[in-house]
Amino acid sequence: MHSPSLANAKIWASLPSTGPRSRSASFAISLLTALKTAAEQAGGGHEFADGWIRRSGWTWATPFGEPGSEDEPAVHVSWSEARDYCLAAGGRLPTLEEWERAAYTETRANPTDDFVSGRTYPYSVGDRPDGMNTSGRDRWPRHAAAGTTKRGVNGLYDMGGNVWEWLADRRGDEALTAGGSWWYGADKTKASAVQWKSADFHAVYIGFRCVYTAQ
Repeated sequence: MHSPSLANAKIWASLPSTGPRSRSASFAISLLTALKTAAEQAGGGHEFADGWIRRSGWTWATPFGEPGSEDEPAVHVSWSEARDYCLAAGGRLPTLEEWERAAYTETRANPTDDFVSGRTYPYSVGDRPDGMNTSGRDRWPRHAAAGTTKRGVNGLYDMGGNVWEWLADRRGDEALTAGGSWWYGADKTKASAVQWKSADFHAVYIGFRCVYTAQ
């Protein structure tokens, strides 16, 4: 069976308003399972400030303690919660191989934004990290709304920066995250900078996206 990739599949989780929205999808976790997320049950998710601190009331619906807009990334969600939502929605989490191909190698026959078909780029937005939401100089103090950063390779948004995203790959109690976030520098958005994290962890810096087989 042909293995679908992010580059030729329908995907979401940091997409513009023309696609499903990430926080709306995270909300569906509660609807589909009739359960609260682990962050909700614990009273809030985590933020790093001289160590990991639990922030009261920080959840997928209130990522920084206040109600968020519907086009914000889905954060404060653990790996299993992200996996279960994707499965319930008819998709799944992408693998590292799929992520890397979609994020850095242009596969479209007629690319937009001056990308070159078949070329692999160091950043998900091209040769330079300009336009991503990282800890560098940009206009976003925290995570950005879906689709507002620079459009990148394969026409995708936020494959680098904004929030880390859970991947399908597991190593014992850990799961891979890719893409970096607004808290980190551009170096963490490269393919070599994926990080293993505890699969039951939930924080303001970590979100997810689903991959669906193209019809």
